[in-house]
Amino acid sequence: MTTPRRLATAHDREILRLAVPAFGALVAEPLFLLSDSAIVGHLGTAPLGGLGVAGQALTTLVYLCVFLAYGTTAGVARQVGAGDLRGAIRQGIDGIWLAVAIGAALIVAGLPLVPWIVDAFGASAVVAPYAETYLRISLLGIPSMLVVLAGTGVLRGLQDTRTPLVVSIGGFSLNLLLNVLFVIGLGWGIAGSAWGTVLAQTGSAAVYVAVVLRAARRHGASVRPDLDGVRASATAGVGLIIRTAALRVVLIVGTSIAARMGDAEIAAYQVGFQIWTLLAFALDAIAIAGQAITGRYLGASDVTGTRAVTRRMVGWGIGCGVVFGLVILVARPWLPGLFTQDVDVRHMLLASLVLVAVLQPVAGVVFVLDGILIGAGDGPYLAVTTLVATAVFLPAAIVLFRTDAGLIGLWVAIGLWMLTRMLTLSLRARGDRWMVTGAVR
Repeated sequence: MTTPRRLATAHDREILRLAVPAFGALVAEPLFLLSDSAIVGHLGTAPLGGLGVAGQALTTLVYLCVFLAYGTTAGVARQVGAGDLRGAIRQGIDGIWLAVAIGAALIVAGLPLVPWIVDAFGASAVVAPYAETYLRISLLGIPSMLVVLAGTGVLRGLQDTRTPLVVSIGGFSLNLLLNVLFVIGLGWGIAGSAWGTVLAQTGSAAVYVAVVLRAARRHGASVRPDLDGVRASATAGVGLIIRTAALRVVLIVGTSIAARMGDAEIAAYQVGFQIWTLLAFALDAIAIAGQAITGRYLGASDVTGTRAVTRRMVGWGIGCGVVFGLVILVARPWLPGLFTQDVDVRHMLLASLVLVAVLQPVAGVVFVLDGILIGAGDGPYLAVTTLVATAVFLPAAIVLFRTDAGLIGLWVAIGLWMLTRMLTLSLRARGDRWMVTGAVR
């Protein structure tokens, strides 16, 4: 008979097996993107600004399409839990075809709008030509970027996070090498950076397609597009799109409010938020494990196992949050000096880091439960509750801004946003309505 302690240890091993490689893949991307910025930065301030503007547009676009990874993970994992590997691969292929269709539509719709998009992001007359050049070329790589998202979802659903780590490192390494060759070696300027990104993303997409095709041949799954399956994948992603858009609103409004406070405030906020983002990667890795594990357990109709592993993952989230919070508090006296020598910025950052630290356990619960409910296919609930949390944040942030609460007020509003999300997610997790079992939700 399996003891509770042995069962917990087994869950821990499973969580770590999926979460550790997922964390590596999450961290690899921003590190290599920083290398891109360093290379383009040698071209001058205007090209670097153009990269920043175009990069924000592309990031927003891909961010809204992240449902291709999350939704595919949940659907494939359910089929794996139900013991239908052929069906799992078939569902993953539907997700990839959906990614290709969305990517093609974005190219057709996006290319004529490039000047308008660049202008909407506030590019100056000097920066705009560089931004337009980069964005126009990079849009050609959108289908590949979306296939990478869907392919990542397929492998995560198959309980494999190591292959996405390898592909991520390989893809971004190739991106770095191509940027050096095209930008510095051949002198193509910012266009060279864009082409390097397109080719690297295309290479990564090709690897994912090859892996999925090999699995399809092994399990006898058709690779032809199934309109009903593609339509089902798109429908399942609607809730996640709304959730993601609501999250994006909070990020954009937060930055906008900090910028309106003053130069010192926006500088301190950006540093504090970057620290928050780095820690979020670790918590998001547990959430990704939650997506894959939850989908598999529910697909196997194991409600008891789902409940047990949920408790274990929430425990991991809280534990990591407490550790991260303590690390921030201990390192807090020295952290500002790593980023700035401005006295005002350092003072504001010191105060902000206290709230960043206090919110880490809350973030641990929110990130993990968000991933678990995504794995359960509970997109509609996540859409509604994320909108509710955003509705709490927006007036709180505006009121605190107008009452001159400063940067601390903004972080308090973020805290209210996170607490609202924790409350709504916890209430859902305590019930049973989200635990719909079977190969298909």
